[in-house]
Amino acid sequence: MVPDRRAVQRWGRYADAITRWEHVTRRPAPAPALLNEADGPRPAPAFVEWLMGLPAGWVTDAHELTQNQQITALGNGVLPLQAVSALSLLAA
Repeated sequence: MVPDRRAVQRWGRYADAITRWEHVTRRPAPAPALLNEADGPRPAPAFVEWLMGLPAGWVTDAHELTQNQQITALGNGVLPLQAVSALSLLAA
């Protein structure tokens, strides 16, 4: 996969990796940050969820969670691909 010009403009040096992961997940990358004048940019929960390879809305559709709680839940989560690899090694 070769990123198109828009991807390079948007993601810079990460364009190749983002384009590959979009191909793997079959979903476009969400916006990476939430902009807030008071606190500056913060990671967007939907982007973190996408990076982890979780289904869309796995954490972010939990409407009772604030964005800070979503980021905390994602940060305390396990990447599905790592979990599969670990269980495969343990089973062998």
